[in-house]
Amino acid sequence: MHQASTVTFGGRLRAHVALTKPRIVELLLATAIPTMFLAAGGLPPLVPLLGVLVGGTLAAGSANTFNSVYDRDIDALMGRTYHRPAALGTVSVRAGVIQGVLLGLLSALVLVLTANVLSAVLGVIAITFYAIVYTMILKRRTPQNIVWGGAAGCMPVLIAWAAVTDSLSWTPVILFLIVFFWTPPHYWPLAMRFKDDYAAAGVPMLPVVRTPRQVSASIVGYSWVMIATSLALIPVAPMGWVYGVGAVILGVGFLVLAYQLRRRVTDPEADPSARAMRLFHGSITYLALLFLLVALEPFVP
Repeated sequence: MHQASTVTFGGRLRAHVALTKPRIVELLLATAIPTMFLAAGGLPPLVPLLGVLVGGTLAAGSANTFNSVYDRDIDALMGRTYHRPAALGTVSVRAGVIQGVLLGLLSALVLVLTANVLSAVLGVIAITFYAIVYTMILKRRTPQNIVWGGAAGCMPVLIAWAAVTDSLSWTPVILFLIVFFWTPPHYWPLAMRFKDDYAAAGVPMLPVVRTPRQVSASIVGYSWVMIATSLALIPVAPMGWVYGVGAVILGVGFLVLAYQLRRRVTDPEADPSARAMRLFHGSITYLALLFLLVALEPFVP
């Protein structure tokens, strides 16, 4: 409490912003906005576009705030996260909960006013799923936490599609599944790099409870399914040749990184950490470029 009371207004403001994990929010918007272009068949209407930008940011910030507050005890034990505001006590639990609730309510209000009720309901579901199902139930109990918990990170594409069309169809479902199957091979390499942190905090991430060979095999398996799902979008949407060629090239690049990590963990004298982080960062580039292709699709003859 003493620490929190000595923080300046600017420092406190930055701490509240940090609770929302802005970098994660940026990645979520990188999938939502291209989805709106595909749903609209070109430039989406300005008001729903701004609504998803603002409402989606608020919804993701709300979910991340609840996560930061609840996980403050384990964050304090890990070198990667000990500096987070809730772990340091810079932001109190009460203030964090109030922030999460206000951001969630504001996100629903913005989406209702700028888009429709369906997009707002999906936003509330995403917040609830991430804050309760993943953070409070799955994360500390099962090594499959990130698999099912990652579903919350897939919701922006559904919200974005609903904001434009006021409905859902197989196309946004396929986009949802691309992000769903992308999440494990994106996050498990990071968990491999910081395995000792998760072990010290008692979080059963897959690299903590399985061997590197088993984890890398799971990464490769999910990578193949993710790429197959990305190609399934071609007949479902349907998508043109630019997306098709681009998805294949990006998929091959992703597999190269995944198999490089696989080979590294089978070498008893090699340190897989560098390859793991290379795949982690490469997976972000993959998703951003794939959804850029999604956004460009309506403009390709």
